Amino acid sequence: MYYLFNDLFFPPVTEADEEGVLAIGGDLSSERLLLAYKSGIFPWFNEGEPILWWAPDPRMVLFFDELVISKSMKKILNKKIFKVTYNKNFREVISNCQQIKREGQNGTWISDEMIEAYCKLNEEGVAKSVEVWQDDVLVGGLYGIDLGKGNVFCGESMFSKVSNASKTAFIALALYLKKEKYKLLDCQVYNPHLESLGCREIDREEFMSILKSK
Repeated sequence: MYYLFNDLFFPPVTEADEEGVLAIGGDLSSERLLLAYKSGIFPWFNEGEPILWWAPDPRMVLFFDELVISKSMKKILNKKIFKVTYNKNFREVISNCQQIKREGQNGTWISDEMIEAYCKLNEEGVAKSVEVWQDDVLVGGLYGIDLGKGNVFCGESMFSKVSNASKTAFIALALYLKKEKYKLLDCQVYNPHLESLGCREIDREEFMSILKSK
């Protein structure tokens, strides 16, 4: 495992251990975070612990042509139960992602330090959010890192206060990214909720090839 200090540097992702941990230390500066995502790396650590940088193999992704919208979700979308906005209230979205209780987790990996770092990236136009509203109340959403049109959107976290709100955010984002000709939506690591929406694991080597392709 590599230890990071002040130099703006990451080792090759092939140096990650079996769990996907590549490096420890460094900081959450905008420059380092952007370099990380462009290099196929992301931070994931518990509050009060050193920063861990990950490059897992395999990688969970969505290819937009494989997006799954169930019949029940199509009905919900057609009924326009929810209103979807883009990048209207990033701080509220990431704060809700921090506070939402998740099955099998005692706490959150989204620390106050991470919130401030990603809000700064949002101010710089790099971190983006999707908001889902019901009767003018924020009921779901997600956020991530936007590497630009024709590239990759790196999803970070999502939340839902009512049924199907986070699915609505995910589907809306996927359809938008497809329209704007992004390569894929990076979902980092496997979970069954994402699989139900059409996401699948690919080899890290394939992910890196797509990420680096022009």
